[in-house]
Amino acid sequence: MARSAHTPGLRPFLPADAATLAALFRESVDELAVDDYDEAQREAWASKADDEEAFGALLAGELTIVALVDGEIAGFASLKDNADFHMIYVRPELARRGVGSALADAIEKIAAGRGTKTLTVDVSDAARDFFAARGYVAKTRNTIEIGGQWLGNTTMTKELAPAGRAH
Repeated sequence: MARSAHTPGLRPFLPADAATLAALFRESVDELAVDDYDEAQREAWASKADDEEAFGALLAGELTIVALVDGEIAGFASLKDNADFHMIYVRPELARRGVGSALADAIEKIAAGRGTKTLTVDVSDAARDFFAARGYVAKTRNTIEIGGQWLGNTTMTKELAPAGRAH
């Protein structure tokens, strides 16, 4: 697939996206977290998308945005309860090409537009530098259990500019 040099297009999540996003989630976890989590940890984490119907219902229950590059799904991000930046995943071959930044920009703008002053995110070790570069500050270190495996993550926060004001 050709890589686009322009900003990805964004659109809302559609129920028909569930299987594609579940596969993207699994691929992203397996490839982009390889330096931070062992194989068993990545498999346990990726298994959260094994039930595609439940995964789709989770995404539908949040404000989920899908990024498109050259008409193909390139990534997605979700906002839960207007204050929890819940998920952001990008196809591994498109990592560090602006897809994640476009998704994060959109989530932050939507949250600010809905009156959120502080956005919170629990980030994997693989995503910590991405969020730190965006101005998120580490608050607490966490250990979570998924499928019998223990994984570390970090709760980070970012103060958002009120809607309509420059950052």
